[in-house]
Amino acid sequence: MILATGATVIASQAVISGAFSLAHQASHLGYLPRLRVIHTSEREYGQVYVPVINWALFAAVLALVLTFQSSAKLAFAYGTAVTGTIITTTVLFFFIARQRWRRPLWLVVPGAAFFLALELAFFASNLTKIGHGAWFPLLIGSILFTVMVTWFRGSQVVAAARKRAAGRLDALVDDLRSQDPPVARTSGTGVFMARAKATAPLAMRLCVDHLHSLPQKAIILWIEDLPTPRIKGADRLQIDELGYGDDGIVFVHAKHGYAERYNVPALVRHVAKSGAEGALDTRDISFYLSRVELRAGHRAGMQRWRKQLFLATALIGAEPADYFRMPRKRTITLASEIEF
Repeated sequence: MILATGATVIASQAVISGAFSLAHQASHLGYLPRLRVIHTSEREYGQVYVPVINWALFAAVLALVLTFQSSAKLAFAYGTAVTGTIITTTVLFFFIARQRWRRPLWLVVPGAAFFLALELAFFASNLTKIGHGAWFPLLIGSILFTVMVTWFRGSQVVAAARKRAAGRLDALVDDLRSQDPPVARTSGTGVFMARAKATAPLAMRLCVDHLHSLPQKAIILWIEDLPTPRIKGADRLQIDELGYGDDGIVFVHAKHGYAERYNVPALVRHVAKSGAEGALDTRDISFYLSRVELRAGHRAGMQRWRKQLFLATALIGAEPADYFRMPRKRTITLASEIEF
């Protein structure tokens, strides 16, 4: 009993840590919304705590215990989960071997066929007991797959709607030079978060159209998530003055690895050291964010139920200011509504 209890504690801790890490990385890759992540160690970056995932695991364990009531009834559910994981790992490994490592087909296909033949045999034997518990991991996997794919597709649809609302960045910069009366430029520096280089930040568009003002110096920051763990310091920032050297507007393209933690103020300090657009006083910087109120409409691109699922998934997302580690006292949020 002591050994079994100790093994259970070790296994459960591994599941919890793995779930936290996978959710954190899925968020960076765009398959989940931005989640609130707490780093519990100053030395180990991968030691994280994700509150929403922790409570989801708690609810899932309670449902599992109440449904199956004994570990003996979990045998087929466990077998299906393990063999399904092995098959998925094999497929991913040989996909990487072919696409990333450029191994020849004559080597990849026979190797994948050999392992998959054995693994599919074990998986199929567990499927004969779907009514005795094998349905559970299949159900969980299907739900997670549907949520993640829906969020990925919904993010693309919403990004397209945001792009239409914000307009092109080069057009906005040109309009600032030709508007009459001109847009008022207030003292200080503003950092506007962008989704891409071609699209204007929605918060910047709202400032120009509704407030008719803009900070004297404006930094448009686009953080691009890359499918690599970490980015070297020399490759992290690319700075562009957007064709005009006297308008106080600079575009910064920051590359970000999925294993790194966001820190916008630190990126701005690096921009200040580069000397772009003259000297920047990092103590007099305001951060501008746009809060988009989403409304499911009748536009093509997603089924109605998937739009509702996307909106429900968005509720677990973290506050952008916390996610990017922006100081709350210097963060300004402008709201807008988008129908998708």
